[in-house]
Amino acid sequence: MAQRTVSVTSEVGLHARPAATFVQTAAKAPYDVTVAKAGGSPVSAKSILSVLALDVRQGESIVISAEGDGAEELLDELAQIAAAAS
Repeated sequence: MAQRTVSVTSEVGLHARPAATFVQTAAKAPYDVTVAKAGGSPVSAKSILSVLALDVRQGESIVISAEGDGAEELLDELAQIAAAAS
């Protein structure tokens, strides 16, 4: 299982990107991709409602996880989206 921990840098977390970009990128994977607040329960990164429900704020950490071919590259891309300032 590949994982990335990302400190969210935007003022309002994943709400600010468009979160749809994060979800569209996760949806490219042929396997499950999850995202969670540090210490929280993982939710599907392929669901806009799940991602928005995380309610991540600036400075909080999220953990993105995936397993399968290409997981490392996908997680790198998702980590960049999550960390990018809006």
